[in-house]
Amino acid sequence: MLEFYKNRKVLVTGHTGFKGAWMCKVLLMAGAEVTGYALKPSIQPNLFDALLLQSQIRSIEGDIRDLSKLQAIFDQTKPEIVIHMAAQPIVRESYKNPVYTYDVNVMGTVNVLECIRHCESVRSFVNITTDKVYKNREWEWGYRENEELNGYDPYSNSKSCSELVTQSYKNSFFTDTEVAITTMRAGNVIGGGDFAADRIIPDCVRSALENKDIIIRNPYSIRPYQHVLEPVMAYLMVAARQCEDKKLAGSYNIGPDEQDCITTGQLAQLFCDVWKKQTGQTIRWIDQHDRGPHEANFLKLDCSKIKKIFGWKPLWNIEGAIKRSIEAYCHKEITKILETQIQSYINQSVERI
Repeated sequence: MLEFYKNRKVLVTGHTGFKGAWMCKVLLMAGAEVTGYALKPSIQPNLFDALLLQSQIRSIEGDIRDLSKLQAIFDQTKPEIVIHMAAQPIVRESYKNPVYTYDVNVMGTVNVLECIRHCESVRSFVNITTDKVYKNREWEWGYRENEELNGYDPYSNSKSCSELVTQSYKNSFFTDTEVAITTMRAGNVIGGGDFAADRIIPDCVRSALENKDIIIRNPYSIRPYQHVLEPVMAYLMVAARQCEDKKLAGSYNIGPDEQDCITTGQLAQLFCDVWKKQTGQTIRWIDQHDRGPHEANFLKLDCSKIKKIFGWKPLWNIEGAIKRSIEAYCHKEITKILETQIQSYINQSVERI
């Protein structure tokens, strides 16, 4: 699948984020001509800088809310594939700054689609949203793509709105064009190089390095945790395939198999177990609810659609994802270990076929 991207012009919004940096690294290894459009990395350290991506791609510093600047980049670079990842991605932050969250996540999507509408080179667009777009009914089975979109908190709801905006633009402006448009809803991702606050694995790593107990605020919440390469590779697969066959465009869930949908407490314990095996250090987690804002307790995805249409399925189980995450955090050369993990994933994908 990645051979499709050799010498292709790809525009990635939000490329300086954790998932965006992984995306850019994969595209570079595939031989793509990558342009990134995003704000500067918001945290230090960060994966974008650690991988030295600034010098390897065309990296444009810009705000997704700046339509005129974004349109100019489209006009200059003439991308064929657009992967939209720019977002305010943190639930707790959305409670603090709801206006900013809606502005970035909704109007940012409007701006990208408006640029695509006026850019004749684009053939494939993938809007990356989240598993949290669904109205959460706290039931035990996975949400399907035809379930109601109505996220609870400002982040989740803004992503629901982003989905609706995409569908409206698709129906209104792209029905009779060659542009294929898809939205993809992934679960919680983990992997080496994530240093953000309020994310489970970075919090675990920071606590372990400081020899402190890991604080888990909601150990019984169930989330579809998966290694970051699972959705990144799926995004690229769909973007490539729909470019060749527009009928494949739609909305797709990306998540782990049933047995890997675990509680946050189970994830923390797996981290402690794997960390001890790899470092020899004994650490533990403790339950300490901080009475923070509402977050869903039970969330799983039904990924039957993408499995049936594309033959996709996750490659790495949750324990393997944690092992590779810790391996990357502990490795002295982040670029080398990420390249090794990416190549390993590619090789296993080929073997599966």
